[in-house]
Amino acid sequence: MNSSSDNFEHLSPSGSTGGGESLTIETAIANLEGTDLGLRFYAAWWLGRFRVNEPRAITLLIEALADEADKTPEGGYPLRRNAARALGKLGDQRAVPALIQSLECSDYFVREAAAESLGMLADSSAIPALHNLLTTGLTGDQLLIEPTPSQPYDAILEALGCLDSKNSIPQIQLFLKHPIERVQYSAARAMYQLTQDAAYGERLVQALAGDNLQLRRAALADLGAIGYFQAADAIAQTLAENSLKLIALKGLLEYQVRELTPPTPTLSNGAIKVMKLMDSLL
Repeated sequence: MNSSSDNFEHLSPSGSTGGGESLTIETAIANLEGTDLGLRFYAAWWLGRFRVNEPRAITLLIEALADEADKTPEGGYPLRRNAARALGKLGDQRAVPALIQSLECSDYFVREAAAESLGMLADSSAIPALHNLLTTGLTGDQLLIEPTPSQPYDAILEALGCLDSKNSIPQIQLFLKHPIERVQYSAARAMYQLTQDAAYGERLVQALAGDNLQLRRAALADLGAIGYFQAADAIAQTLAENSLKLIALKGLLEYQVRELTPPTPTLSNGAIKVMKLMDSLL
């Protein structure tokens, strides 16, 4: 899931902002500490984008999760969204309590960003809050019928999978039948992570043949995230951008290398196969 604040890919840490203004780590931190809402919004994105893991930056980003100044007429909190996303990328566990608190924010997209970042930070203390948020989409052992999802279920499901929340398996299974396919994929992704049952990986492989490009892209990302090796050929043949297929295959390769036991300089046949597929896409 890519946020709208990730659209500044042409920038560099020592380069300029969209307005040509030079930005450094010190300037970004000063801007985040200041009062200009536009500069604060951009600084929060920039610090996360370039992985600026400075103690002062972390502190200010955590404080920004409670910001009330940058609020849209519709009730959204743009600065909080960027701060939540950045904190996941920076990997500092001090952010976990504030991100858990952000799951209660009235802004859907803040909750989404907080769930994503909690999954990235891999702190099991976030499981109860994420699990409780997931169950708001259920009535007993049935999915709640909602015209529009009230919660970012895909981000919540993915976070619970990353956090190895096996106690959430019964609830996650119910979302395999969610009316929104993207949510179904997230549930399958989480179920594979929690059970290693190939049936869930194959469900994502089948999604690669779907008619909707956005959903094929989502399935590629999910398969890369779970490292499902059996999907390698299907990933390489998917009707999608080669860049996205390469990212997914890179995820598979990382799992293949990680599973070498004991660590050895000799690559497995699986790793070699994935590398050849990647070469064919270059």
